[in-house]
Amino acid sequence: MIQSQSPLDASSGAWVFDSKAVTRAVALRQGELEYTAGMIVGGIDEAGRGALAGPVVAGAVVLQGDPETWAGVDDSKRLTRLRRQQLYEKIWKQAVAVGVGVASVEEIDKFNILQASRLAMARAVEQVEGLGQVSTWLVDGRDVPAYLPSGRKAIAVVGGDARCLSIAAASIVAKVYRDGLMVALDKTYPEYGFGRHVGYGTSAHFAALRRCGPSPVHRRSFRPVSQWSQLPLDLS
Repeated sequence: MIQSQSPLDASSGAWVFDSKAVTRAVALRQGELEYTAGMIVGGIDEAGRGALAGPVVAGAVVLQGDPETWAGVDDSKRLTRLRRQQLYEKIWKQAVAVGVGVASVEEIDKFNILQASRLAMARAVEQVEGLGQVSTWLVDGRDVPAYLPSGRKAIAVVGGDARCLSIAAASIVAKVYRDGLMVALDKTYPEYGFGRHVGYGTSAHFAALRRCGPSPVHRRSFRPVSQWSQLPLDLS
């Protein structure tokens, strides 16, 4: 029998049986049914809400099959970077539908981060609504998309990425997609280290802001960024 701590074999990338991962997937599916028993459900989550730079990204996912199919899917924060990438690829290949919505830095500064996040969610839903199957969207947190098609409803689930399978899948999609955008921005603005901290407020990021000032992809409506745009640069 193959023994593994993961539903993915690290050396081959093959999926192997992992009873703990299956049990977790079943529990996440049951958590979902508490809100949407008998209905076709999708999950929504966002990534990048608390970052100082870069866009906010939302994922919308509709899964299919038994929960065992999705063994390993969990809140993206509980997964390693490698595991997230592997599951991201599986979700794109095997989910009923996947959508990604992005709200730009300009929209964040114009509307505020809450409204930009809700806009990104709505854009993610738009990409999968053509299927006409989803009756209810479960959304991580306390906020729901800025708008939904007629006949659809959204339920906010606090801690939903750790409670509902489809939200957990959406959290992986949003996180990996946004990380990819930040790695690309790192090539344009290498002095900030976006490839390492993906825009969040680490000590290295603050040091770069102090040294270089904000870049065009920093959120100037965020106080930690605006304070550096108003001070003289440290050119020593």
